[in-house]
Amino acid sequence: MHTLEDVNKDRLPQHVAIIMDGNGRWAKQRGKLRVFGHENGVESVRQTVESCAKLQIPFLTLYAFSTENWNRPKVEVDTLMRLLVTALKKELKTLHKNNIRLKAIGKMDTLPEKVRKELEEVISKTSKNTGMTVTLALSYGSREEIKTAVQQIATKVKNNIISPENIDEAVINTHLYAHFLPDVDLLIRTSGECRISNFLLWQIAYAELYFIDVFWPDFREHHLVEAILSYQNRERRFGKTSEQLN
Repeated sequence: MHTLEDVNKDRLPQHVAIIMDGNGRWAKQRGKLRVFGHENGVESVRQTVESCAKLQIPFLTLYAFSTENWNRPKVEVDTLMRLLVTALKKELKTLHKNNIRLKAIGKMDTLPEKVRKELEEVISKTSKNTGMTVTLALSYGSREEIKTAVQQIATKVKNNIISPENIDEAVINTHLYAHFLPDVDLLIRTSGECRISNFLLWQIAYAELYFIDVFWPDFREHHLVEAILSYQNRERRFGKTSEQLN
């Protein structure tokens, strides 16, 4: 089993994004309600954040709640929101201890007021931290993010603020929820599912994808290490040939 010491600190991914999948199935395997899986997934979040902080990975983005997740049973949604508030309150000291700045992306106005206020408070209190940036994707959908950006740019074109010929990738990126984040280097999805699920579609254009057959509540530091080691053993060409890189 590999440890953090096995990771090449000179070839770290700058931005790791994780689709935290499998909480419900993990609970079902144990004859429990789905919410039991979400409750146990909180510990995986804590360990993953602390492990990334130890490695000094600059950016970690966690897919916590999608726009589609609002369609789940009310009791599950309510539990997720309650867990989010509890975790934000409980983990503030840990964020400060590790010099972590918290951010969020998504349709914040659709979150319950209590959740939004707690989130805004923690974001504000950690805003001066200079270490890793942990971003929670909440009520987030990448197609919605891109659609909103297109609408904003179209309005600016209509009002002669932007010329169509000046619209480039940088302009588009500026109007995204995640405008403050660099492109994703490593995308991890747990639970054995091999799909992206409408997550950071613009930002993962050249990301290395890593799918692991482990439910999120069982995801631990050594799983993260294996994902990073896999990343470090790949050749990232960005459209070029191996000969050009060498």
